[in-house]
Amino acid sequence: MTVYRNRGQDRGVIGGVQRHGRGGDTAASASRTRVAGLVLLIAYLTVAGWLALRPLPVPWVAPPNLQPFATIRSDLAEGSLDALRGLARDVALLAPLGVLLPLASGRAERPLAVVCARTVCVGALVSSAMLLLQSGVPGHSVNVDSVLLNTAGVALSCLLVFPLVRAWLRRRSTGVPPWTGSVPGAAVPDALPLRDEAGGGAPPRTARVGIAP
Repeated sequence: MTVYRNRGQDRGVIGGVQRHGRGGDTAASASRTRVAGLVLLIAYLTVAGWLALRPLPVPWVAPPNLQPFATIRSDLAEGSLDALRGLARDVALLAPLGVLLPLASGRAERPLAVVCARTVCVGALVSSAMLLLQSGVPGHSVNVDSVLLNTAGVALSCLLVFPLVRAWLRRRSTGVPPWTGSVPGAAVPDALPLRDEAGGGAPPRTARVGIAP
């Protein structure tokens, strides 16, 4: 006996299998991404904290600066290589948080504006905490411009680098399941003949019988 299925039934069955497989793969990939982001975030915060809070054997310490943009304007007006290097160092200190924080939070698939707003706020809090801790470390002075530059670095990396990382992760997680043997969107035949397993061969033909006049 030969059974024929229509296109809608076969497409529904295959599509259901593909959606189920892709959903499981996507969830597993998101979980692995979150764990990796959390591990990298902890490791980077450890390194950044050590760089920012280690004692410095300097002969003198600059006075505290609580006026926003005062140090930035002074360094830009000076224009020396050391001054520009100091600004770039403050911008780059917490810049990786713009990518690591969304990955570690597990909310990387939310709208970019929401992700960046949350990330910038957390980056500003981290920078402020480091600034308060620096006030008691020898060789460091409180400078509010450091918080502004650190936060600017987080915002730049979240706006410029994080979308590229998210697009790359999406391409990795949306692969074709190996058991389908086809590409997404491939046409399914109108009818798929299924041979009866019990018969083991072609269906029997009925012999023609003549009709007596």
